[in-house]
Amino acid sequence: MRLDGSDLEGAKPVIRVLRRVEDGILALILAAMIALAAYQVIARNLFDTGLLWGDALVRVLVIWVAMIGAMVASRNDDHIRIDLLARFVPPHWQGLLKRFANAFTCAVTGVFAWHSTRFVRFEYEDGTLAFASVPAWVCEAVLPVGAAVIGLRYLMHTLDPP
Repeated sequence: MRLDGSDLEGAKPVIRVLRRVEDGILALILAAMIALAAYQVIARNLFDTGLLWGDALVRVLVIWVAMIGAMVASRNDDHIRIDLLARFVPPHWQGLLKRFANAFTCAVTGVFAWHSTRFVRFEYEDGTLAFASVPAWVCEAVLPVGAAVIGLRYLMHTLDPP
């Protein structure tokens, strides 16, 4: 069974919709972050006011943009990589090296997903607030979800490199 989509023809419309949803969420959060940051600057400098929780929300949105952006980059294996070694190995070893790098990335993001899940659970149990009356765990929930999605994608890239 190939994971490149050749035998998953029925899943392609669903995958296409999921990609659009992912892209839309990323664009929406990025636009909200930019608009809120701009509002805060203008409100402070021109009107000596601003939202008390605005800066905290912008920091949370930065985390969300980073994780969702990493998820988007990982779906086509467009994530940042250091491939110095790949330039010097013979072509017949490059496929194996790529699988090893993908497996390593999968393992690292799996560890990150596990520990960020524990972190979010602790925040939930402690009842920590991020800003206003928004629980911190809600703001941090993107960390384990994003890491798990990236790990799953790199597992698939390990089994069938793009």
